[in-house]
Amino acid sequence: MNSPAPAILLVEDDLNLRLALRDNLENQGGYGVEEATTVAEARAHLARRAFQLILLDVMLPDGDGYTLCRTLRQEGVTTPVLMLTARTLEDDVVRGFEAGAQDYLGKPYRLRELLARVGALVRRGGGVPVQMLRFAGYRMDLDRRKVETPDGKTVELTRTEFDLLAFFVRERERVLRRDEILDAVWGRDVVVDPHTVDNFVSSLKRKLGWNSASRFALQTVRGVGYRMEIEGS
Repeated sequence: MNSPAPAILLVEDDLNLRLALRDNLENQGGYGVEEATTVAEARAHLARRAFQLILLDVMLPDGDGYTLCRTLRQEGVTTPVLMLTARTLEDDVVRGFEAGAQDYLGKPYRLRELLARVGALVRRGGGVPVQMLRFAGYRMDLDRRKVETPDGKTVELTRTEFDLLAFFVRERERVLRRDEILDAVWGRDVVVDPHTVDNFVSSLKRKLGWNSASRFALQTVRGVGYRMEIEGS
């Protein structure tokens, strides 16, 4: 049986660059590529699955690659990051490495060099890295899609419940609108009653054993949506 193609998340908002790069990665490199054009889209992809490499543009419509990379490292995501950017001054390069990137390539780049660097990072990773989220003593293994309580017990969640919890944890302390939650977890092309989110939040609280003494809370923001608060976050 053939092994699955290594998975790459390509985060690039320039349409022409993104399409050309995806074609080359798939056709010449043999990789499986998923695309994101914003920080929010990238985080939604990362909440759903693990990748062997992230190709990350620095300047994005809703944020920057430095901050995204640093945040992922703080959350325990170990996936190698190769930054692609026109900003190639020494301070910019150093900033990328300090944020947690493994490599940094300036635009315009030479295709053969890019493919060589991608291949080296994928080989160095030696397989899909385990992506782990932690909150209030709980552990979320994004690769095995497993949640453990602080005392090591497994929490049985459905696929949607798992994706919803991962999204809340990644976006901790931020007010999330119901439509934003639906887009990230259910997908933009799926028609779902916005109040479905309420039912899933109630289910998550029950399965996670939430009570007033818990170190996390899924707070209702009246008329807007929800905010996940985590003690010590």
